[in-house]
Amino acid sequence: MDFQSLAIILRGALSPNSDERKAAEESLNQFQYTPQHLVRLLQIIVDGSTDMAVQEVASILYKNFIAKNWSPHDPGEQSKILPGDKEMVRQNVLISVAQVPSLLRVQLGESLKTMIYADYPEKWPTLLRWVKHNLLDQQVSGVLFVLRILSRKYECRLDEERAPVYHIVEETFPHLHSIFNRLVQIANPSIEVAELIKLICKIFWSSIYLEIPKKLFDPNVFNAWLVLFLNILERPVPLVGQPTDPEIRKSWEWWKVKKWIVRILNRLSLWFGDVKLQTPDNEAQTFQENYAGNFFECHLNLLNVLRGGCYLPDRVTHLVLQYLSNSISKSNMYILLQPRLDIVLFEIIFPLMCFNDNDQKLWEEDPHEYVRKSYDVIEDSYSPRAAARDFVTELVRKRGIKNLQKFMLFIVEIFKRYEEAAPEYKPYRQKDGALFAIGTLCYKLKHTEPYKSDLELMLVQHVFPEFSCPVGHLRAKAAWIAGEYAHLNFSDPNNFRKALHFVVAGVHDPDLPVRVDSVCALRTFVDACRDLNEIRHILPQLLDAHSEIYKLMNEVENGDVVFTLETIVYKFGVEMAPYAHRLCHNLAAAFWKYINTAEDDDDGDDPGSPVAFGCLRAIGTIIESISHLPHLFVHIEPTLVPIMRRMLTTDGQEIFKEVTEIVSFMTFFPPTISMEMWSLWPLMMEALLDWAIDFFPNILVSLDNYISRSTAHFLTCKDPDYQQSLWNMISSVMGDESLEDGIIEPAPKLIQVLFQNSKGQVDHWVEPYIRITIKRLRQTEKPYLKCLLIQVIAVTLYYNGSMTLNILQKLGVATEIFNLWFEMLGQTKKSGAQVNFKREHDKKVCCLGLLSLLSLPADQLPEETLGRIFKAILDLLVVYKDQVAAANEEEAEDDDNMDGGLQTEEGDEADSNRIIKLAAQAKAFRAIDEDPFILFMETIKAMQASDQLRYQSLTQNLDFHYQALADSIAQHAEQRRVEIDKEKMEKESTTVAS
Repeated sequence: MDFQSLAIILRGALSPNSDERKAAEESLNQFQYTPQHLVRLLQIIVDGSTDMAVQEVASILYKNFIAKNWSPHDPGEQSKILPGDKEMVRQNVLISVAQVPSLLRVQLGESLKTMIYADYPEKWPTLLRWVKHNLLDQQVSGVLFVLRILSRKYECRLDEERAPVYHIVEETFPHLHSIFNRLVQIANPSIEVAELIKLICKIFWSSIYLEIPKKLFDPNVFNAWLVLFLNILERPVPLVGQPTDPEIRKSWEWWKVKKWIVRILNRLSLWFGDVKLQTPDNEAQTFQENYAGNFFECHLNLLNVLRGGCYLPDRVTHLVLQYLSNSISKSNMYILLQPRLDIVLFEIIFPLMCFNDNDQKLWEEDPHEYVRKSYDVIEDSYSPRAAARDFVTELVRKRGIKNLQKFMLFIVEIFKRYEEAAPEYKPYRQKDGALFAIGTLCYKLKHTEPYKSDLELMLVQHVFPEFSCPVGHLRAKAAWIAGEYAHLNFSDPNNFRKALHFVVAGVHDPDLPVRVDSVCALRTFVDACRDLNEIRHILPQLLDAHSEIYKLMNEVENGDVVFTLETIVYKFGVEMAPYAHRLCHNLAAAFWKYINTAEDDDDGDDPGSPVAFGCLRAIGTIIESISHLPHLFVHIEPTLVPIMRRMLTTDGQEIFKEVTEIVSFMTFFPPTISMEMWSLWPLMMEALLDWAIDFFPNILVSLDNYISRSTAHFLTCKDPDYQQSLWNMISSVMGDESLEDGIIEPAPKLIQVLFQNSKGQVDHWVEPYIRITIKRLRQTEKPYLKCLLIQVIAVTLYYNGSMTLNILQKLGVATEIFNLWFEMLGQTKKSGAQVNFKREHDKKVCCLGLLSLLSLPADQLPEETLGRIFKAILDLLVVYKDQVAAANEEEAEDDDNMDGGLQTEEGDEADSNRIIKLAAQAKAFRAIDEDPFILFMETIKAMQASDQLRYQSLTQNLDFHYQALADSIAQHAEQRRVEIDKEKMEKESTTVAS
């Protein structure tokens, strides 16, 4: 398509007529992959005679097409852009960037970023040469724009990936410095000069962010750059042309230049702030001796304008304070600070900590935004108040008691003036700042005399009265500081109760920020409360249908509000049952609200945020609290299934552990597994096969629950076919040689679950599972996985000994497998403990598998093999008995969750603690119900009755040691039979009574 035709179609895409627009869009889609299409779009973008609106449409299409098609997403995918077109675009786009207005440059810049990140240096080796050549030109804005994109590619690259940046610095920095030097000498610099200096600073920043390139270690080069930075930092910002609107003013180019200079100096102070640091040419010493003092003075001068009420952008203020905070620990800098410390601390830092006009405006006009900014950690990166807080904290931490004493005397004086003043003259904002300072120094004050002895009195005298203050921001600050000191050891318990009472009352305050601060403070009181009776009586007030906490969860997106609810649920556990349905409903609503808001916001956080975590954790705790009330699950399931269904996909990767935990609970605690819960099985299988293999241990519990608690549905349902689905997943995982042994450990555990729960119903799966087990067994190196794979053989033997042995013999591996098994059983440590099959569960499964062989006919199991197996069983039963007895004597839960199978080797932390807790509580991975001791005796008696000669041959050939073992096992088996009968009777009695 030629230039004019494409321009006409683009103009049609802007038509108010919907039919014309639709026709134009269809034409654009039809011709987008034709040769020269991308080149024509670029020509239209730079053509000055074309309407600006058409150029803008072309630039957006160009950017989107480049982003989607420049670099194929799949390795084997063929590029949809012809190589010739790509080369032509590369040759022309660099020149185009310099020619177009800023509106179009933004779109071209995004496209150029995609191209550079994909092609440089391998496919675009001429790029740096072009940059270097054009830096010699008088018009450098375009080339600086390109160099900024190029340098930013390597800003966060490490090691060998960072190598190209060294070459970029070598080739371009001499020219950059010359341009920078020329710009700073301009007498009355225009705003365009500021834009160029800003670009140079951003290029410098990207190049030094993670590491100082070697080129800059040259003393002459290093000094030359520092001189220019100092020059710009010392200069006052031009007054002419400075916007009056605060929002526009903070983004003015000259203030941005200041910001970038201070950012660079902060970074350099980290690299060279310590004279003990060894650098190739003693740059640290050069920096400290020749420049650090001047830079420090410049920073103080910048801050000093705040004393007179003059303007300094918040971001610059924050960065300057950050620089000063980092300087406190450096002796030479602290010496410079000391003479002016009182001015800095009391006339600059403290006023920044106080409530101000902007706060008041936001409080009145947009309290929701006030709350958001107060709790947004990202805001701390820009907030002067947060930087002032950090300065005070660093000062008292690094420069000790004298400064703390001085600052506290200042705070006490403010408290005194506030108390003495008439209501209309009270310094409310200064009192707010003083309380903020006390809260900031909470940890230090609680551990430093004489302050820690007076903290309770301070709360009573200076904080409690502010809960009834007519000024809303002081009520909010009172709630906040009460929360900060909730863990204080109150000498008078009534003061804790009073503080709690005030905070609970604040939950119903007319001002939104006060309500939020009160709810958040309540969390620390719940956590700190030693006697939950103090709070228990107000639970209905906090959690009833009209609870203010629920309203706030719906009104503001604040994770701390959710965390308060989570803390209450955690602390009161089973007492949450009456509120379970309502809690789950409100937590789910808060979860969806946050997720939907994050999706609507391009810069929003992902679902893995603390808010989402908090909602799901609280829901999990609620489910545990009602585990003894199975009838409630039918009410909460409809609320939770949509969350599970959505978050078991890639949308929930960041919160997958929490989601799978809820699935585990919802497949264990209810009386039955509903069809809605069964609908989640395919999602978990799809996730495992696609991207979630690292979460296999987390999914394991749920899959076991499905198979063992709803076995009939698992075996009989054909749409979907769960048996086939399980096989597809397990065979894929175990057959993937690229997966490490530790990752696939849950797979053999699931195979065991299948055969334990489906005896006599899945004969057709025995051979396939044995085949993949043996194949993986021959490859594996990790001892624990070998144990699990041998246990698969043991479980299939227990499932059907004759069939399994026939399959092993058919595959020609019977001797190999049994030799390996017996070898592993015989391996012991110096202490005598077994190296393999460490857990009670492991030993029990091995016993049951080997026991199944004793009942096989003589023609299937030769006498010499029978004797070897019999002795192995006796040895196993003895160590199993001793291990169980030791565990019972210690009255502790088995480290490995007997009959569990969820926890792996010592030190394996693949499963989350709460999942392990679930397995311990729920007895997921239930062992085969049969008692191995009783089964042993029944098998021996059956052999004695059916084949007397074989029985005699087996028992009479035993030596004295094994005869004694057999007698001991027989006695223990009888004892176990009595114990089991007693347990059954007690259970029946309990059932009847209930």
